[in-house]
Order: sequence, then C-alpha cells, then structure tokens
Amino acid sequence: QVRLVESGGGLVQSGGSLRLSCAASGLTFSIYAMGWFRQAPGKEREFVAGMNWSGERTNYADSVKGRFTISRDSAKNTVYLQMNSLKSEDTAVYSCARAASRYSGVTTRDYEYEYWGQGTQVTVSS
Repeated sequence: QVRLVESGGGLVQSGGSLRLSCAASGLTFSIYAMGWFRQAPGKEREFVAGMNWSGERTNYADSVKGRFTISRDSAKNTVYLQMNSLKSEDTAVYSCARAASRYSGVTTRDYEYEYWGQGTQVTVSS
C-alpha cells in the first residue's frame, strides 16, 4: 500500500518554527524527487519546496526562501520541511508529494507529482 504520511503540523505563534516530516512506505523513495505544497482556505495549491532525487538540488517558492529548508533521509524514506520565522500567511495545509518520474529533477508543477500525502495543518497566529 502506497502511503505518504505527514506529521509535525500544529499551532505556532508568528516568528516560531515547525518541522514537518513525511514518511513514505509502499513505494520507491530514493530515486525520485520530492516536494512540499500547501493550500490555504480559498486558495489554490501552491509549490513550497522541492528536492531532486539525489538531494543535491533544491528549489523554493520566493515567499519561503531563506526561512524554509527541505531535506531528505533516504535511509528512513522520509523528507522534512524545516520552517522558521513563520508568518500568518504561512497558514495552510501542507502536503508532501513524490514525483512521477525516476531520477527526476526539482519540479514546481503539481501535475508532475504522482503520490500525495493527506496533509498536515499548520496554523500561525499573529
């Protein structure tokens, strides 16, 4: 059974930090790019951060550059999103996703991701 399970969301004050985790099971992890997306109420899903299959390249949305860091531990089949200096506009449901193509580079396009987690809520209070 293919599963991507996010954890680590919650309520945090503005300026605080959270670390999201995404544990993968039932699918190959190490040779695929991984990404984080978010969706706020009434808004479209947007790309947040991504990492290529080897972990050597990353890409971030302009709105989170310098504050968020994506990383992966292929031995644990887990990808992380460290979020610092959180702002109220970061409030959203955050989902991780695995790319559809093997040995893939970083992509910001959600249709290039094949498997998705159910999401974890992040709420930043001002």
